[in-house]
Amino acid sequence: MTSARLRVLYVSDLAYQARGRRYCDEDIYLTSRLREDFDLAVCHPLDARALMGGFDVVVVRNSGPVLYYRAEHDAFRAAAADAGVRVFTELTGKGDMAGKQYLLDLFAAGHPVIPTVDRAADLDRLPDTATYVAKPKFGADSVGLTFVPRADLARLDYTDLLVQPRIDFRYEVSFYFVGRAFQYALYAPHPDQRWVLEPYEPTDDDLAFAQRFVDWNDVRHGIQRVDACRTRDGALLLVELEDLNPYLSLDRISPTVRDRFVAAMKSSLTRLANTPGR
Repeated sequence: MTSARLRVLYVSDLAYQARGRRYCDEDIYLTSRLREDFDLAVCHPLDARALMGGFDVVVVRNSGPVLYYRAEHDAFRAAAADAGVRVFTELTGKGDMAGKQYLLDLFAAGHPVIPTVDRAADLDRLPDTATYVAKPKFGADSVGLTFVPRADLARLDYTDLLVQPRIDFRYEVSFYFVGRAFQYALYAPHPDQRWVLEPYEPTDDDLAFAQRFVDWNDVRHGIQRVDACRTRDGALLLVELEDLNPYLSLDRISPTVRDRFVAAMKSSLTRLANTPGR
């Protein structure tokens, strides 16, 4: 890699409509900051495969749920892997970028995860509660999520479907990482307002909880968000490990923390671009 400025292709669906958030605002801010150090262009996720060859790094950010363009996304991943394109976040992730199989695997291995099954034969492994959550294995942003009474669970079509108990939690909390380094945490103190977030000061135990999942994931360069819920008895349970295109809620953190996050992202991108053997 020469001393010339890195060429970055920033992938975002600027027109995507999300509930309670404006993804485009976050990407407008991040691209303005990345341009300070890199030569940067923005493209829609459906254009990334055709354009990626002209750039040093491809940054996948608020590109929307891939459920809407699964075949094109899979083709992009395959082409990037074949050509050795550096993608941020790296495509080696085992979290949401690979679907939600990891929730089943982590639950089976005894990790602190919301109980999760994908077969009617395994329903007895779930705690007995009035309502359950059914969601697609490749869903995101609550797309396809439904609430199901226990009496109807056996009648579901479990093709590409996960089922979990509806947890009575105190609040949800998210931990944000660049690579495997913690950056900040936010929480939603009101369970019925998921995206009304406030800064959260994690305890050492909270950080150890989040770090175990980031360390488990096979990502060195990229952005990861560990979503958890605080149960009534005080425990944390993993809700999701977002390693594809997690929304960052940068408008909810202080300018100092935001500057630190951007600096960490720039450093990670530079390290990725200079990683040999890709």
